Amino acid sequence: APGGTIIEATSGNTGISLAMVGAARGYRTIIVMPESMSLERKILIRAYGAELFLTPAAEGMKGSVAKAEELGASIEGSILVRQFDNQAGPAIHRETTAEEIWADTDGQVAAVVAGSGTGGTITGVSQRLKELNPKIKTFAVQPAASPLLTGGEAAGHPLAGIGPNFIPSVLDTFAYDEVISVENGTAFEYARRASAEEGILAGISSGASLWAAREVANRPEFAGKIVVVIVPSFGERYVSSTLYRDLQEEYQTKS
Repeated sequence: APGGTIIEATSGNTGISLAMVGAARGYRTIIVMPESMSLERKILIRAYGAELFLTPAAEGMKGSVAKAEELGASIEGSILVRQFDNQAGPAIHRETTAEEIWADTDGQVAAVVAGSGTGGTITGVSQRLKELNPKIKTFAVQPAASPLLTGGEAAGHPLAGIGPNFIPSVLDTFAYDEVISVENGTAFEYARRASAEEGILAGISSGASLWAAREVANRPEFAGKIVVVIVPSFGERYVSSTLYRDLQEEYQTKS
């Protein structure tokens, strides 16, 4: 109800959406985010009237989740969205994203590639598409620098939106067929190429997924087949980040 409080830990995009909904519906909105996230994310959240708490970068998403839990326990009438545990995430991708992929490819999709943040997208899409055709292969994308999904150690990395420093309960690790690890520099390169060569202003995690999708498409078993890649991040939220450091330096020098 209006007057209530929404609290969420986020790497940015979910927080921006919640801040927007809070402004429109009359909710107090509190967003908790690692301090390392881009300036654009912080400004947009505040622009929508939300309160913003920043947690130490070294604590990763785990630190933001802990702070959100602490706030939720102390603020009466608040709800925690809990995107990393909320089964509404994979459910909506089963009901919408997977069905859209199936319809748009006339049921001919052979593989789907998606980054794993909360895990909601890759879980929901994998579950539904494999019901429609068990032969479809799905691939989760993670940062090579933080290879938790393949049994490695969590570590800091710049691929905002994927690779939290814990495995979310939302993620069904049996839903997908394979995990593809992408190096930081490769993700940056493919994000830049998407905008310059395709007119798709993609964010860093989308660059990772695009590279992974190319690797999948180049495999002999997918020759001539449809490989779908999900590009969820918007490059305008990275203009101030290291993704466009060269352009920042060029125009700061000229001004």
